Formats: sequence, C-alpha cells, structure tokens
Amino acid sequence: MATYDGAMERLSDDLAARGLIHQSTDPDLAATLDGGGVTFYIGFDPTADSLHLGNLLQLCTMRRLQLAGHRPIALAGGGTGMIGDPGGRSEERNLLDDAQLAVNLEGIKAQLGRFLDFTDAAGPTQALLLDNGAWLRSLSMIEFLRDTGKHFTVNEMVAKDSVRSRFERPDQGISYTEFNYMLLQAYDFLQLHLEHGCALQLGGSDQWGNITMGTSLVRKVTGNIVHAMTLPLVLKADGTKFGKSVGGAVWLDRTKTSPYELYQFLINVEDEMVGTYLRYFSFRQVAEIEALEAAQLEDPGARVAHKALAAEVVQLVHGADDAARAEAASQALFAGSLASLDGTSLAQVSSEVGTTSIARAELEAGLALLEVLASTGLVASKGEARRAVDQGGVSVNDVKVTSIDATITEGDLIDERFVVLRKGKRQYHLLEVR
Repeated sequence: MATYDGAMERLSDDLAARGLIHQSTDPDLAATLDGGGVTFYIGFDPTADSLHLGNLLQLCTMRRLQLAGHRPIALAGGGTGMIGDPGGRSEERNLLDDAQLAVNLEGIKAQLGRFLDFTDAAGPTQALLLDNGAWLRSLSMIEFLRDTGKHFTVNEMVAKDSVRSRFERPDQGISYTEFNYMLLQAYDFLQLHLEHGCALQLGGSDQWGNITMGTSLVRKVTGNIVHAMTLPLVLKADGTKFGKSVGGAVWLDRTKTSPYELYQFLINVEDEMVGTYLRYFSFRQVAEIEALEAAQLEDPGARVAHKALAAEVVQLVHGADDAARAEAASQALFAGSLASLDGTSLAQVSSEVGTTSIARAELEAGLALLEVLASTGLVASKGEARRAVDQGGVSVNDVKVTSIDATITEGDLIDERFVVLRKGKRQYHLLEVR
C-alpha cells in the first residue's frame, strides 16, 4: 500500500480541498488529524453481500487517514445488521437471518481488505476488522436498558431526522426495533472507545444523528470527549444517492458489476460530476485533478478526466490487471477491434455486444457462417447474410469473410472460448463455448 503522498502539507487541507468534511463536532477536528495517532472507525451494515459505489468514499477516506498516520477500525455490523438502520429509509427493512448475514459479512470483509492495511507491517496504524455481533449478541435487554437506555430521553431520540421522517409517514411509521438502532450504534462507539481507545467515528452525512448519540454516550459514561465527522453523500447529477436499495446499484463485487461495467459507468458519468468524483475517489494530488478538469473543459470529447477516474477506481477496487483489461476493452469496442482482446476481456464486454452460447461439439464439423449470422440476429435472414458477405461487410475475428460457404470451427476460438463476429464497422456479436 502506498504512503500518504503529501498532496498538501496537511491532511486537513487535503480533506477540505476534496470537499470531504461535511459536519464535525469540533471545528478544529481536522487540524487535530494533522498530528496522526487517532483511532477512528466507520461501520458497515451487511445488508447485502457487497459494498457499492456509495461506500467507496468511506473506504477511500479511511485509507487516506491510515496513510496519514491514523488507525482505522472497520466495523462490520453482525449485530446491528440484524436490526437495520432506519436512516434514509421510508419503510422498514427486511430482517436478515443468520445464514444470509454470514454470507454478507464475508463478502464485505474481503472488499475492506483491498483498501486498508491489516498487516503487522502497518505498526501503530494497523487496521482492525471487528464485528459488533461479538458484543451486541450477548447483551441482555435488562443490561442494555439499565446501562445505555437511561442516558437518553425519548424526546431526544424522536427529534433525530431518521426517526422524525418516519413519524411524518403514518402509513409506514417505525418499529420499536428500528427505533432503538441509534442506541445500539452509540453502544458500539462506547465499546470501541473502552477497548481500543477509539476517539472518532466517521460516516455519511445521513448518519449524523446516530453518530452524535455515540459521542454523547461516551461522554456520559466515561467523561471523555470523543468526536464525530461526517462525509458528504455520493450523489448523482440529479441529486439522488447511490445505494443498494435504489435501482441500478453499482457494486464493488465483480460478479454483480464487472470491472468493465464499472469502468463504463465511470467513463460515462455526467461532466459536472467527474471533478467531484475524482476528489472523492482518486489519490491524485488536487492540483493534478484541477489540471484534468481544465483539460476536460478545453476538449470535452477527449474525456481525459473521465478516463483518469475510471482507470483509477477500477484499479482501486479490482487491481491493475482488471483496470488495464477494462480500458483495453473499452477502447477496442469504440475502435472496432474486439478480436484483439483476450478471453477475459471479451467476457467483460459480452453483455454489451450480445453473446450466443454454443456447444464445442457443434464446432467439430463446422458451423455454416450464414446460418450463424442469421441465428444470432446480426442479420434478419440467410439472404441478408449472403448479401453482407458478398459486399465485404462481415468479419470473423477481424478477418474479412470472402466466401458465402465459410464455416466457423474450433480453430477460430480466441482463448479456446470466443469467436468475434462483426457486421459493418460496429455491429458485434460473440459466440461463446460453454
């Protein structure tokens, strides 16, 4: 993992320049972070088996702070995940059973490891991965009400945005279960403070009410002052946020959103958002991001800022090899040279160009090209296929077909898996051996 690159002399300046400080319990908190040595945490509730693009800002910020000399705690919500945070929700969450919760936790833990250094080599900044189920599941109701609930009034809890917004919808309301979520999250902060000296919780701006309940509980129980800082929500150009429950979620799990799909999503973000996303997700110096923005304004068609954003984020999430493949696939699809790609890259673009599965046995005797063209939908009929070949408009693996009697055989497979069909300059279809 790289070290903090000193994009600015002070971490606080860098955070401010990137627009990462939304709310804070102390106006001087960012300056305090310049000194390093703070243990902080962010919680991740496992309501799905993958994090999503909206979580990426939190992951990148945790990494920035670790590289600047702070110790991160990634808290997986094995306990709170069974309840569900009402924040940002207009209706009750579905409760998870133990089996699904375990699957979700494993998926999230693997993704956290790509951003934080959990090894001994990190020394005092070594990241911790904890599960609040370790203490919440064994907590008795009497103990919880006596030691935690007594510190808060119902009036105070009802005033929180996450609860009040649900009260304003009598058709939905809020269950006693979700009403108590904020107390459980506050208990987490207390537990982490007592066991690990945690002095700061970070989270999205929609978590402000829950997080400040934690700072209050720590102060009331121990007399110590701890702090909270929220990050802006990652929003689209229309003001809606990324998330799991909103249609079209962009996942960090490659099986849900492939590296190519992630690359394509980012390279196509609205021009007005690319600078914001570069500040959020990129580890480039802010001055370099500003230079990319200037180049983008000068020549919007070149999309230099979009390409930089897409390549860096895919590398962060999936690694350099996947980033290179996604970039090559994108360029090949645009330039009309898909046959130059390897099997892995072709698999990434298959959903974009259409794919037909074939059995390897079908290739032994050879498949008649005209029939294949018609069956895949590249042409409407064998007659149209014949005319396209006669006019020199059909290629197999970027080699122009000159005979209407041509066949496709095993020898045409790329990486023993794909055949690239092309009609005209940009109409593609893939044959894939299953």
